[in-house]
Amino acid sequence: MRFSDNGYYIERYIKCDNCGVLLYEDGLKGEVAGEAKLFCSDWCQQWASARAAGVDEPRIPLPREGIHKAG
Repeated sequence: MRFSDNGYYIERYIKCDNCGVLLYEDGLKGEVAGEAKLFCSDWCQQWASARAAGVDEPRIPLPREGIHKAG
């Protein structure tokens, strides 16, 4: 979502090119099949790349926030 310079109204809605969620920040820029895209997460970028590569049902592991390996 892009706010106006004065912050009083929304200039335009910016959505993830994969899942359609509204982006409040800059998002992740990527390229799929030679076309520039904007994604909400690395997961969406990987999923879109897998689909473009011909995978019918991509199995991309979901990110696990807050879980760290003991090291």
